[in-house]
Amino acid sequence: MKRIIPFLLGATALLASCQSGEADHSSNPPQFVTISGHDLITPQGEKLFIQGTNLGNWLNPEGYMFGFSKTNSARFINEMFCQLVGPDYTARFWKEFKDNYITRHDIEFIASTGANTIRLPFHYKLFTDEDYMGLTHQQDGFERVDSVVTWCRDNGLYLILDMHDAPGGQTGDNIDDSYGYPWLLESEESQQLFCQIWQRIARYYKDEPVILGYELLNEPIAPYFPQMEELNARLEPLYRRATQAIRQADNNHIILIGGAQWNGNFRPFKDGSYDDKLMYTCHRYGGDATKEAIADFIHFRDSVNLPMYMGEIGHNSDEWQAAFSRVMRENGIGYTFWPYKKVDQSCFMGIRRPENWDQVVKFAESPRTTYKEIREARPDQEVARRAMQEFIENCKCRNNMPQEGYIHSVGLHLER
Repeated sequence: MKRIIPFLLGATALLASCQSGEADHSSNPPQFVTISGHDLITPQGEKLFIQGTNLGNWLNPEGYMFGFSKTNSARFINEMFCQLVGPDYTARFWKEFKDNYITRHDIEFIASTGANTIRLPFHYKLFTDEDYMGLTHQQDGFERVDSVVTWCRDNGLYLILDMHDAPGGQTGDNIDDSYGYPWLLESEESQQLFCQIWQRIARYYKDEPVILGYELLNEPIAPYFPQMEELNARLEPLYRRATQAIRQADNNHIILIGGAQWNGNFRPFKDGSYDDKLMYTCHRYGGDATKEAIADFIHFRDSVNLPMYMGEIGHNSDEWQAAFSRVMRENGIGYTFWPYKKVDQSCFMGIRRPENWDQVVKFAESPRTTYKEIREARPDQEVARRAMQEFIENCKCRNNMPQEGYIHSVGLHLER
């Protein structure tokens, strides 16, 4: 694949390695993306219009991207794999999955499309000693993010860090790997851990200009709950608290604030003056591909005079995506489409389903509430293990299926 020349990060100082989080910038202080009204400004003084994708499923597994439906959160997927092939094989699978699902080749491919930004969803457990993706101690969160930082630096891309799964759960559905309620908004212990993790991340990456900003929460507070308005009222104070924790370690990076109810409701926010480096992030799937469909987002952006960015959009026809991308470009709302890769299509890169993957899917969808049900539903373990190993092989960039129409529809291109 063609390596592009870094086009955004500019000066030699910005290309210096920062894998340890403690790079020496004493001779050439790093410069960061800044905010001017509605706009993001690069260190070179140019406007930055975000275009890119999300590395979903890599550090926060989500069922449908494997072809599962009922088994739809990271915790459920891990439990299902353990029932299917045992905990030790599952731990090895997760190690190989993390090593191969996203690599330097994937970042080079993304850069070759003309994208300039990647959003990286992650689970908070990657920065704790909690059981997650095959590890129960010495989690590898910084190691995994460091690799993406290096690959982005080498390919002229900015990176947004997105806490997709927060302590206690911020959404109350499968997407935050929670227990069915946004306990974060009610739990002091979870809020303390939430702020502590962000402060650790900020301290580690405070001098890294490849990172555009820190997205504190993904899609907080689903609309299902009778207490929704009460929970909404607690959201901005939590954002302020986390921002203050970050600023004790890092005054360089932008902080991204997502709206309530799928990043769609910004009415709970009354005061954006508590920090001088805030921007807002919205999400949208489906509906009309018109300016009227994002009128509320535009109105809020104009009222606070701060940037608005579409962190997630997608899963639609190429025609719809092309029309809506034009609308966003015309109205100055940058975007990262969701997701970069998954099984089948509706993404930048499709993953072929392995042979006998249907047996894994059938087990994932079967009742497994008793040990008898697990035993009766389990397919031959060797068949399942071969299918899981083939999934690892198929998820590698060289074996993926580039989706040319999809890539063109989001305003990017596929090099040949």
